[in-house]
Order: sequence, then structure tokens, then C-alpha cells
Amino acid sequence: MATTKKHIINRTYIVSVLIFILAISIVVKLVNIQFVKGDYYIGLSEENNIKNVIIPANRGSVYSSNGKLLATSVPKYDIRFDALAPSEKNFNDNIEELAISLSKHHNKSKSYFIQLLKNARDSKNRYLLIARNLGYNDHVKIKNFPLLKLGSFKGGLIVEQKTKRDYPMGGVAQRTIGYERKDDKGNVTRPGIDGAFGSKYLTGVDGKRLSQKIGKGQWKPIEDFNQIEPQDGLDIYTTIDVKIQDVAHFSLLEQLEKFKADHGSVVVMEVSTGEIKAISNLGRTSIGTYYEKLNYAVGESHEPGSTFKLMGMVAALEDKVVDTSDVIDTETGVLSFYGRNVRDSKRGGYGKISVAKAFEISSNTAMVKLINENYKEKPEKFVDRLYSMGLNSTLDLPILGEGIPKITHPTDKKNWDGLDLPWMAFGYGVSLTPLQTLTFYNAIANDGVMLRPRFLREVKDFDKKVEVFNKEIINPSICSIETAKKVQKMMQNVVEKKHGTAHNIYSSNFSMAGKTGTCQTEYWKESGLYISSFAGYFPVENPKYSCIVVIHKPEKEIGYYGNIVAAPVFKKIAQKIYSETAIEQTIDGFENLNVELISNNESYLKTINDRSVIPNVTKLSLSDAIAVLENLGLEVEVYGDGNKINQSIKSGTKITKNQKIILKLT
Repeated sequence: MATTKKHIINRTYIVSVLIFILAISIVVKLVNIQFVKGDYYIGLSEENNIKNVIIPANRGSVYSSNGKLLATSVPKYDIRFDALAPSEKNFNDNIEELAISLSKHHNKSKSYFIQLLKNARDSKNRYLLIARNLGYNDHVKIKNFPLLKLGSFKGGLIVEQKTKRDYPMGGVAQRTIGYERKDDKGNVTRPGIDGAFGSKYLTGVDGKRLSQKIGKGQWKPIEDFNQIEPQDGLDIYTTIDVKIQDVAHFSLLEQLEKFKADHGSVVVMEVSTGEIKAISNLGRTSIGTYYEKLNYAVGESHEPGSTFKLMGMVAALEDKVVDTSDVIDTETGVLSFYGRNVRDSKRGGYGKISVAKAFEISSNTAMVKLINENYKEKPEKFVDRLYSMGLNSTLDLPILGEGIPKITHPTDKKNWDGLDLPWMAFGYGVSLTPLQTLTFYNAIANDGVMLRPRFLREVKDFDKKVEVFNKEIINPSICSIETAKKVQKMMQNVVEKKHGTAHNIYSSNFSMAGKTGTCQTEYWKESGLYISSFAGYFPVENPKYSCIVVIHKPEKEIGYYGNIVAAPVFKKIAQKIYSETAIEQTIDGFENLNVELISNNESYLKTINDRSVIPNVTKLSLSDAIAVLENLGLEVEVYGDGNKINQSIKSGTKITKNQKIILKLT
């Protein structure tokens, strides 16, 4: 018994000692946590519950050349409610008024919101969504609702801001302007101008805001505490002209749909400056619609076909191996090289023709003869001449993804063979992008001065100019003025002479010059696939704009020649620009101008010099009529269906402020 008692006492002593030691350890640990490592654990606690949240800066806006907003960053707001933040009194005193305000905003019953708010309070919801994706004015309005206006700590208000990229003009030159997208790995990428100039100009400086963790991975902003305000990015003004862009886009779209083509591109450049005034790239979907799929104009290298004959002709004239008056015999219209044939589109050939006419009718055999016979002994002389004109180099564009030109040099023994020289003569075995081809054509229109294509005019910080972009000369003289004038005349004859391949787009009302192109593509896969193109400039007398149209894989049964598929797009763009220019000049008060404007259906309108009166638009196409009237400040409404236009206000009537005119179609 005694032994048992003693054993119990001993065990009690041991347990007591252990408890004492444990108590001492706890005290030591507490002292250590409180006084020795206190700052560390406080920091760790704050790190886990409070963190700096990035406030994204608004990207700068993108404008057209005439100040139209093309892309901008618009702040959007989500309003949430921390149901535990308000005191019992504040909650009960304001819940009914808050519910009334929310019911009016959301068009739901007051009782719905009273129940919603009470349930959030009961369930300890600290992150209740009140409103999503609000504009600035609506977000300010809701912030001032009862209870919420007490702020974050007293009213439970949580405001989350995000930025959305908005395009007020819709899909105008979307691939060129650029937009945010994610690659396969989730990385944000930005094509076009947005990507090219984003990091330098458009991207601002992000701000910071302290946010507190409220559970379940949710963070509540701590309003106005340790906040660094974001700095918005700079604004850039592009060279894009919205009116020209609109014409280019819809002209291309119409032709793609008509010929059921795979894809196509159009670029319009200002001759004297190199400014890109319009660029459109449209690709076909599986259901037959078209959208801005890829930037074909900048990134897609392809065999140019007969549009490359201009480059060969310039080289031959510069080297003085031929002159425009020299005669070439096309013989039977077929030439053979190593078992491969070069054929003219006209069966039997064209007989004996001048060098100039060979270009104007786009004779393959004549151009091949011209180049092969004069350079076959020294093909490097021909290719070196092409290189000297910059045709083997990229344009060094700021926009990513420029296609690389391909013109094989004779010294490249691995890739050069006997077919290269004759095939180059009519645009095969070489590759250029549409923009690279256009840059060369623009140089010819500019008397030999080659300019780098330019997409930006200036960068601004509000109204302050930060940087101005001027024209940049790539090559001050790709050829002599004499050579430039000779090929200019031939390009004019392509359109104006009855034998010219593009005579079908001739107009007596305005002048155009250019070169057609029809080239087989993917011929190693299947036959019957073509690229149709037309490149040139207008007006002939004083070139203002150059333009290229490239359409891939039109349906052969409908048509595939460059003059049929691509050239009409060029004409439509030219006549629209001509019409707009004529209208603007008339409106600005040029006396006795009386210019005949051309519509899509080739009807004419003699404009009235006086801006103060209603013009006669009954002979115009609908699109032209609307453009004329809206340029005069009139509100236009259209009714009916048909091709004939009847206007509600007689021509010659004085225009009044905010006047409406109705166009009835019959």
C-alpha cells in the first residue's frame, strides 16, 4: 500500500515538473515571439493579409490622321459590398434607402435588395457584387448611394477598377492598329501599331494600392492608403485616314465576296510622304464571311507575277540594254527553257512589238526575252541592279512580322539554276510582300525617291507634342528621272490605251497609272490557283496616292485575271478619293470648279460651289449621295429599296441648321 502511495506521489512530482517546464517553455516562446521576433511575425502577418495590388495604367489612345479616335482605354468599375464593415446602426438606418436606390438602378424590386443585403449580413459576406462593368458616371452615382457613401470602413464600399480597350470606329484597320490577345502560353501579345509602339509610348506607369485579405482569396482595397496613382500612356496619331480606310475596306470586301476569294489586302500610300492612309486585310472564314485575319500586306511574301515586270523594266532601262522603242519578236507566244514553257495569254503571241507595248500588254515572252538575252551571260548584273534598288531588303518597319523578300543571287550556287533569270523576268521565283511592292511603285510615282512607309505622325501628352515623325528616305534615287518618266508613261498607257491590260478601268474623268498582275500560286499542290493584283498611282499628272490590291485564290470560274479581279478595287478607291477631294474643294469655296463626280455606277453629278444650298444627288450612288450631304452638315435618312434616288428637299434650297433630308429609293 505504502509502495503504491509513494509511486503515485512520485508520478505526481514528475508530472508537475513537466508541466512547470512546459509552462516555462511557453513563457519563453511568448517572450521570444513578442519581444525578439515580434517585428518579423507582425510583418509576416501583414504580408499574408495586406499586399500591394497593381493599378494598371491606362494605355494611350490611338487616333487617325484627322483626329478620329481609333483605340482608347476606358476604365470600367465593379462595385462590391462588405456586409460586415458597417455598424449595426449604420446598416439598419440605411438599408431601406440603399435598396430603393439599387432597385431604381437595376430595375428590380426594393424587397429583392433588402433581402439580398440582409442575407449578405447574416452570412458574413464581405464581397457581395452590387454592380459590374460600370462606366465612370454610373460608378460615381452608385458610390453616392445611401450607406455606400460612408466609404470603405463605415459603409462597406469596395470599388474595383479595370481597363478595357475600346475601338470607337469599330474594326477600322484592326490588324494594323493592334489589340491585346493571348498566345498559346497565356502571354499577352499586341500586334500592329499597338505592339510596335506600345512599350515606348502607349504603356503608362502602373500605380499601387494596399489591399486587405478578407478570405476565400478575396482582397478588399484599402481606400486612399499608401496609393501610388497610375500615369496614363501617351497618345499616338497615326497616318490612317478614316474616309480612305473605309473606302478601301468595303471595296476590297465587295470584291472578295464577288469572287469568293480566300483572302486579300489593300494599301493606300501618300506618294510624297510615304504615309499609309489605308490598309485593309481580310481573310475568309469557313462560312464564307471575311474579317481581319492576318496582316497580309505587311507579313505575307508571295510571288508577285506581272507586277514585278516594272522592276525588270526599270533595271533594263537603267543599264541601257534596251529602250522603250526597241522591237521584240514574241514569235509563237511560247518560249522553252530546260523543258519548261513560258506562254503569253494570247495564243500565237503578239508578233513583233515595241518594248513599251510589251510592258503595256504584259507579254510574258517579250519580257523574258528582253531580260534573258541581255543578262544571260552576266545574270549577277541584273540581280545586282535589283539589289541596288533595295528589293532584297526589308523595309525595316516598326510593326512586327514583316515578310522577308526573296531574290536569289547567282553567286548562291546552292539555290540558283538556269530557270531563275527568265522566271524572274515575269515575277516567278521571287517573293515580296504587298507593301514592299507598293513601296517600289510609290518610288516610281515619286520620280525615283523611295520612302519608308510610315504609320505614325506624332506622339502627344494631352496637347503637348512629344515626338513628330517626318518622312524618311530609304533611297534618294532608285533610278534616273529619265527612266522614271519612261515607265510612268508605260504605266499610264496600261490604263489609257485600248491595248493596255487595265483599259477596262479607264475613266475620262480622272487619270490612273499602274500594272496588272496574274500569277499562279501553290502550283506545286494543285493547278488553277491564282493571285490577282494591281499596283499603281493617281492622278497621273501629279501623283497624290499610290495603291496596291492583292487578292488570293479567286474562284477561277468567276474570274482570276488581275484586270478583272484586282484593278476594279483600285479604280473604286481612286474615284472615291477623287470625289471626296472634289467635294471638299467645292465646299471650301473654290470658284467655278464644277467638277464631275463619279459614283459607283458611273453616273455623274455637277456639284454646286455654294455650301449653303442643297445639291442634286439623284444621279449618285447611295453611298456617294450620303457622303456629299453629310459633308454639308445635313442629317440623312434613307427609306425604300432600289437604285433610283429621290430627295425630299429640292436642289438649290438654302441649308438650315440641323436640317434633315430624306432619300427615298425606288
